[in-house]
Amino acid sequence: MAEPRSLRRRRRRTSEGGKGTGKFWLGLARAVFYPLTGALARTRVRGLHHIPAEGPALIVLNHVSHLDPVFDAVTVHRAARVPRFMAKNSLWNVPVLRNVLVGVEQIPVFRGTVDAQKALRQAHEALENGKVVLIYPDGTITKDPDGWPMTPKLGVARLALTHDVPVIPAARWGTRAVYDHYRKKFRPLPRKRIDFAFGEPMDLSAHRDGELDTPKLREVSGLAMGRVRELLGEIRDEQPPADFYSAARRPGKDDDGAG
Repeated sequence: MAEPRSLRRRRRRTSEGGKGTGKFWLGLARAVFYPLTGALARTRVRGLHHIPAEGPALIVLNHVSHLDPVFDAVTVHRAARVPRFMAKNSLWNVPVLRNVLVGVEQIPVFRGTVDAQKALRQAHEALENGKVVLIYPDGTITKDPDGWPMTPKLGVARLALTHDVPVIPAARWGTRAVYDHYRKKFRPLPRKRIDFAFGEPMDLSAHRDGELDTPKLREVSGLAMGRVRELLGEIRDEQPPADFYSAARRPGKDDDGAG
């Protein structure tokens, strides 16, 4: 992981850290998750320098395993930034983990409740405050048997168009080989390889004028996730499908999910 390590050294002066008790919980998370990810996989990363050293950024990623946030957090932290995730609120019920999530300012998502949009508001606030926000437009682990992205939620477009911040597409592959939730398989050995590719920030200037209506949100969500799909095809050395995988919708499901 030569690039991330050297990048973090170069960004030592701008390295983002926690404040108050958050500094302790951030240190604890690093002490736990760095060795854990190293034990489970060898990680290769390219394009990490596209994450700005300072200021807000929105990173758009594919989602294939419950292990994704752990590897994504460690990788983004190697760029000297503290990632903010939109994670299921049930994680806040886990002892100790709750303290870590609160301490490092993660964003709980309350799906199917009146607070469902609260996560999106908090993500907006994080970007306004110069933070790095990670979003999975799939909304959940992809149900595509081959691991390609699903039709993206519209929340990613709202975040991208409401704030004039770098929107960075990224893809990661290999975590499902370690833990496949749908098949209930956890295979820590032999040690796997996980690849990351971070693309250049997207130019969305042509889409920023006018009303944020549904057609525009769908178009921009598709553009962002389409670039993620291209990057995923590159690191998998495969031709990605032309269309997004479409999982069966639940009645009343909000298409503007936080992802």
